[in-house]
Amino acid sequence: MTHTDDLEFALPIPQATFQMADRLAARLPSSKTAQVRQNTIAVSVVENYLQLMGIVVDRAASDSSNPVMQLSADIADLMIPNAGRLECRPLLPNAQTCFVPPEVWEDRIGYVVVRIDEAQQQASLLGFVQTVDAEEFPIDQLQPIEALLDHLDRLLHPIATNLTVLSQWLQGAIETGWQSIESLLNPPQLAFRGQPSSTTRRGKSIALGNHAIALTIELTEVVDEIEILLRVHPLDAPTLPPQLQLTILDDEGTVFLEARSRQADDFLQLRFSGSAGERFNVQLAIAQSSVTEEFII
Repeated sequence: MTHTDDLEFALPIPQATFQMADRLAARLPSSKTAQVRQNTIAVSVVENYLQLMGIVVDRAASDSSNPVMQLSADIADLMIPNAGRLECRPLLPNAQTCFVPPEVWEDRIGYVVVRIDEAQQQASLLGFVQTVDAEEFPIDQLQPIEALLDHLDRLLHPIATNLTVLSQWLQGAIETGWQSIESLLNPPQLAFRGQPSSTTRRGKSIALGNHAIALTIELTEVVDEIEILLRVHPLDAPTLPPQLQLTILDDEGTVFLEARSRQADDFLQLRFSGSAGERFNVQLAIAQSSVTEEFII
């Protein structure tokens, strides 16, 4: 989608934002002052916008609020609970390309570009992209800022599938759609290699955007708990697509565990345990596609 000026969302920059940016920058060496000041303003502008839209943010949990991280990296992230880190990249008034340092190419749910005009005490949200893989990209490649709201809505309000009761698997009652590892993966020994034969293992084929992947689960009873090993495997390629995110959320929607695929990963896995009756969701997401599976132990 082509970016044009009428897609911008303009916001005033309060004097308190400038004061905070000056205060934070003053604690750091002069070589970092301008960078941290601009990053702080950009994060504050996005924070104000999201709060205006009714979206909860956690500024204190953001790396951009950590003086050590400010000193060691060029970061401008804003933590959004139950979604992840949104990068807020500042842009000077006349710049036509946005700089995105390599240290923020991963562990981000997206990137917002903020044009800062200090003379007018105004900032413009120019738009949004979900992923980047280069240090510079032209701003005419940005999606409108409304695309960010749609993206956050998908992350914060995933549509769950039918409930899967894991404790019933141990008695041999398996829901439709879950199949043996041997029939799902080829070769089957790639899954759970060397695990005890007494465990219960099942897998499901999932279409995630243009990718076919397998979600596999291994259950083992240990005293009063059930140990759960959850893995994601590619079905249509030798490796998983980069930036595929595997997230486990508790029954209140809070992120409990998460993992993200890198270049050439052939599987992702998360291990945890729980007690009978506990609920959790497993969310798989890449680009603008996401799938959520709902479980009860």
